[in-house]
Formats: sequence, structure tokens, C-alpha cells
Amino acid sequence: MSVAAEGTSARGAGTTERRFGRPWGPRVAAGRPRGAAGITLWAAVALVVVFMLLVIVRLPWDGDLGIHAATVERLRHRLFDPGNPLVQEDTPSPYYSPWTVFLGAVARLTGLSVWVVLRIAAVMSLTLLVTGVRRYVRTLSAHRLAPPLALLCLMFLWGTQVFNWSGFLGLNSLALTVAYPSVFALGMAFHLWALLTRSLKDEPAGWVVFLGLGAMWAVILLSHQFTGVVTTLGALATVIAARAGRRALLRLGAGILLGVTVITLWPYYDFFALLHAGGLEAIHQPLYQHLLVRFGLVLLGVVALAVRARRDLRDPLVVFFLLGVLVFAAGGLSGHYSWGRALPVALVPAQLAAAVEVAGAARGTLRKVAAGVLAAALGIGVWTQVQTVGYVVGRSALPGAVAAKYRLPWVGYHWITPWVRYGDVVMANTWAARQVPAYGAYTVAPGYPDFFLPDEAKREAAVRTYFDAGVSRAARLGVLRSYGVRWIVQRPAEGGLPPGDPALRRVASGPGGQVLYEVVR
Repeated sequence: MSVAAEGTSARGAGTTERRFGRPWGPRVAAGRPRGAAGITLWAAVALVVVFMLLVIVRLPWDGDLGIHAATVERLRHRLFDPGNPLVQEDTPSPYYSPWTVFLGAVARLTGLSVWVVLRIAAVMSLTLLVTGVRRYVRTLSAHRLAPPLALLCLMFLWGTQVFNWSGFLGLNSLALTVAYPSVFALGMAFHLWALLTRSLKDEPAGWVVFLGLGAMWAVILLSHQFTGVVTTLGALATVIAARAGRRALLRLGAGILLGVTVITLWPYYDFFALLHAGGLEAIHQPLYQHLLVRFGLVLLGVVALAVRARRDLRDPLVVFFLLGVLVFAAGGLSGHYSWGRALPVALVPAQLAAAVEVAGAARGTLRKVAAGVLAAALGIGVWTQVQTVGYVVGRSALPGAVAAKYRLPWVGYHWITPWVRYGDVVMANTWAARQVPAYGAYTVAPGYPDFFLPDEAKREAAVRTYFDAGVSRAARLGVLRSYGVRWIVQRPAEGGLPPGDPALRRVASGPGGQVLYEVVR
């Protein structure tokens, strides 16, 4: 379905455009961008896209990439009954989503390595994201400069300190998470908001469209639960702003019912059990720290939202933003810090509002000032994240000032693969446990919290027992036997059995003094 903006004909200054049957403020000519501004914006977007494609070729490793690789690897071997992605147990996992099941099927049918499949996934997700932003922004503004400016604002209108987290669209964060399900889910979210906006017009779309929206919503929620919350709040804002009639609401209700049905019947894990998951608050508490330096530039978008609110308090971006602020503040005040993952509900509409208002401002001094301020803010954002270039060219090619900001990605554990086979159990501390399963092995304890693993605490205690100082040799050997450990990855300072122990055979050395030992039976 086309999602081109309504009413694309040019009108005189001071007239208004109608969306959802009411005026939404000043209208500008919707023709193609002319002059240096248009060329510059589209060239900048093209440069960012090309850069991201080069990043995908390198696929820098950090954060959660290991568990996503492990998930696809398990699905490649056992598509319908993959078991736990990290440890040798037959448990469900929220990482087995419609998106990762699709990727697992691709890996299984083509024989491609998991790393090639993740690169394919990254290209698909990036395409969904770029096209989704364009389509959604076109429902907000007919001005042709709005989509490229919106993409730049989503990437660079953040703060003066780099912030990386899945579900957040700063360039540095996107470079590290582009192969994650969260980017796929965000791309789908923008498409859903665009289609929902179009479907809630005065003459609502048919039943099939709304049922399709419900299915999209379910796929997003199952693929990345936090982005699913963002998507849901954005959709709610769209419905509130639309003042939808009875027919549209009935069809929307049918779509929601279908979505809930799909979520309920999803066979790989119980989505609703996640509502009772605990242990996530400490992990997410940093979302409430250093807000000004991380997100200060977004305040320009808040000013733009205030301008939109003066025209219409039920403007979709205004409602979107207010819902985000409400949920984020409630999480901070109540100590439910995991609610901070809803922060994009406040950031995205503010970033989009800045782009849309500047692109659509009437010509004159005010427009020049607004454009200049936004350009300066974007320049600051670019400099803040300039070290991201290192993921393509490497630190050695960076100027000194940029190299000082660069953080090396993880090295990985490919060096163990000549010996460690798929399904082998490896004893490793948390850092290594987050990466080893990407190559097909299991670890004794998962490197990430696992709500569906009943003996998670026991497994973590077993790893501590093996590595802690003062533990007897018999106790260490007992842990290795209990979990069928065949290999150990450890550094000399980590503890464990000493290098000369007769139960160990040194096999290989890795970065940072790490050693791979085979457990001698």
C-alpha cells in the first residue's frame, strides 16, 4: 500500500493541510527539494547508508551479538526444537522469535554460516528501518526534505556522550546492534505506524489491512519485547490523534485480537510469562543516569513538539512523546528501571518533530535560524559519534582526537573453533560465556539472565565454585563432571585448576593471555 502523504499539491503560505479531518498547521510546498539544502541532506543520508553497509561487512562485535548468533546456530541444527541457546538444557527462550526462526531457516536451507546470515539480516533490517522512517515521516509532512532530515536527526540528535543500547538509534549504537532483532523490530514499527496512520483516515481501510497490522504488531512484540512496547505506545498515540470512528476502531480491535492470538499460540516461548520476569532492574538502572549529556540535544525536538502542541494538543508526535515521558518517569519513580527501555517513545517523536518542523517552516529569518540551530546540533552529534568510523577503517587510520574516543570491539573466540565442536560444554566466566555459544558450544552458566532456565542460580554457583580461590581440587573436578565440561577457557588470574593439573591438557592460547584447556577424562 502506498503511504505517500496526503494532499501533496502546493498551496499558498498561511493555508493549512487537513489530516484526520482537521487542520494541522502551516502547509509548505511539497515539490522536490531544490538547491544546496536538498542535495546536501540526501547526500548525507546516502553517506550514512553506505557507511552502515561497510559496518555490516565488518560486523563489529560487542554486547549481545553472541546470543543472537547462538540462537540462529541452534535453529540451524534443530529448527523446531532448538533448546536453550546458551546452555545444554531443553528450555524455551524469548530469543526464538519469528525473525530469528526465519534466519535459522535461511541458515539451514542455504548452508551459509551464521555470520553470513547475520549480515544478511542486518542489510534487511537496515532497509526496513530507512524505508520505514521515510514512510512514517511522509504521513507527518509532505515536504520532501522531512524524510532525510528525520533520518539524520534519529542518528545524530542525541547528546554529547555516546550512548549504546539495543532499541536506540544513535549511529554508534546502530553500528553495534544492526544485526540484532531490535533493529528489525524498529524498522517494522515505523512501517506499522505509517500504515496505521493511513488506515485510520476518515474512510478506514478494510478488515484485511487491520488484520495485517495485528499480525505485524505480534511479530514485533515476539521479536523484541521492549521495542514491542515502544511500538504499542506509538500506535496508541496514533489512534488517539486520529479520533477514529466506530468502524475503524472495530477493525482495529479485530487486528489486536489476531495479534494477541498469534502471541498466545507462538510455540517457542510463553510471551506472557515474561511479564513476571525479574532481575532486570539493576541492568537497566543506567538508563536513568547522565540524561542531559546523553540526550541533551533532543531538547531541540521538545521545543518543536511545543510548537506542534500549540497547533493541536492531540498531534500524534505530541501524544507519542507524552506517553513516553509518563512511562519513563513512572519507571524511575517506582524503581522499575526496566521501564526505561520505553525511552525511545519520548526520543523518537522529539527527533522527528525537530526534523519535520524545520523542513516545513515558512521561508524567512525564523526558518534560517531554526535550520542553523538544528544544523549545529547535528554537527555536535556527528562529532560525538565520529569514532564509529573506526568500525570500518580501524583505529590506526583514525586521527588522534578521534582515535582517543574509539573503543575496540570484542575480539571473539574463533580461535577455539579448530578444537571445540558444536554441542561441547565449555567452562567459562561471564565475559567469555557471552561469546563462546556463538560458535556452537554451550557454557555451564548463561552469560545473560535467563528467566526460563530453572537452575540458573545453581549453574552460576557452579561456575563460581570452579573459579573461586580456596576451593578444593575435588570440588572443582566435581563441577566439571556434573556438567559434562570438555573444555575450559580461562586466564591465569581467574583461578580454577592450575595449569599443570593432570586433569587438564593445554590446547591453545588466545588474546589477553587466555588459554584453552581440554579436560582429560
